[in-house]
Parts: sequence; C-alpha cells; structure tokens
Amino acid sequence: MDDQELAAIRAARLQQLQQQGGISNGGGEPEGEDPEAAAAQRRTEEEMKRAILAQILEPAARERLSRISLVSPTRVQQIENNLIRMARSGMQRITDDQFLNLLRQADEAQPSSKPSKIVFQRRKDIDSDDDFDL
Repeated sequence: MDDQELAAIRAARLQQLQQQGGISNGGGEPEGEDPEAAAAQRRTEEEMKRAILAQILEPAARERLSRISLVSPTRVQQIENNLIRMARSGMQRITDDQFLNLLRQADEAQPSSKPSKIVFQRRKDIDSDDDFDL
C-alpha cells in the first residue's frame, strides 16, 4: 500500500467515527461545543441552584446543608435536587426542624446496605503511666 491509499483509508475511517460521534475535540467535550461556554453554563446553573436554595431555606437549614456537604457531597446533590423540586412546586421557606424531618424521611426511603459504625482504636504509648518504675 502506498501513502495515498493509507491517507484515503484514514480519512474514510475518521469520517466514519465523526458520523458516529466517537471523535471529540481532545478536551473531553463533544465536538461543536465550546468548553468555555459549557463551563459558563455550569456556573450559571450552579448560581441559580444557590439562589433557589437561599430563597427556600432558612439560614439554620442552609448551614446544616453546607455541613452535610462536607461529609457527603453525593447525598447533598440528591437533597438539593429534592429541595429545588419542592421549591418549584410551591413550597414555602423550610425551617431547620422541617429540614431535619426531610432528612429523616430521605434516610428511611433510601435502604442502606449496612449501618455505619465508628470504631476507635486506641494505641498504647511506649511510656505508659500505668508502669511506674520506682
């Protein structure tokens, strides 16, 4: 095979992959989308989400949600989506007590595979006060 035939085969294969949507522009973004525009869209969506949550949650409930986000970001995503859905359906401001009830209901509705358990392992020091060398 000469170079022209190889170039023709490569071009045909490239065109086939582009038609199937298998080729991206190298940045992980689909072809035809600007990465900066996609980032700007994500930022605006995040700002809208924050604005809705600030509108529906009282400060104590918002603080509790931010503390939960430190521990479990995936769980916070689900909670935020539920809160936004409730806000769009006409729910009024949510107090901290109401937010706690919502969290409990979400925990009961979601089956846990295993209960969480905290185990403390105390290490003995080399110089223990129990041993007195007098």
